[in-house]
Amino acid sequence: MKNYTLKELRKEKNLRQRDVADNIGMKITTYASKENGARRFTIKEALAIAEYFGKDLKEIFLNT
Repeated sequence: MKNYTLKELRKEKNLRQRDVADNIGMKITTYASKENGARRFTIKEALAIAEYFGKDLKEIFLNT
């Protein structure tokens, strides 16, 4: 199983941070700080992101 970073997934789909933030119902500034690691995603947010990208939660949020 390949692990992805949010930035990699976003770039693969030619999306902006704003696109992802809007889709999961989050302010762009909040999403950007979380994508950059300054803040953590809640479980609910992480699940929404995994669903949005069609990936398993582990592929995005667990670095093994």
